[in-house]
Amino acid sequence: MTLRASGSAPPETAWRRYAAPSRWPTWSPQIRAVRVDGDRIAPGLRGEVVSLFGVTARFVVESVDEERRRWTWRVRLGPVRMRLHHAVLARPDGSATTLRLEGPALALAAYAGPARWALGRLVRA
Repeated sequence: MTLRASGSAPPETAWRRYAAPSRWPTWSPQIRAVRVDGDRIAPGLRGEVVSLFGVTARFVVESVDEERRRWTWRVRLGPVRMRLHHAVLARPDGSATTLRLEGPALALAAYAGPARWALGRLVRA
């Protein structure tokens, strides 16, 4: 499943929002907190995302390409595992973002709505 959003935020702004886990709750309403040792995404970075409802999911960042503004991470919530591939793209009027999701169909369907909302906020000026 691939989700997309476009907005007026410059691509550098959207990328900074992704690259700093402490900023995730500011644009992703379903995230209440992020617990991580580090202030920037990097391969091997591990942490936990606490949802709005207090549910905690563990994650590990697999890859980061700062120049191309792309990154991938694996998220685990109990037995459910998902891999998320993110990208920020420059557009003449701002930026666009894509999120390619891999995982169980039911989990993807449940996550798609909140993720789509968050992506729109990510690229909003």
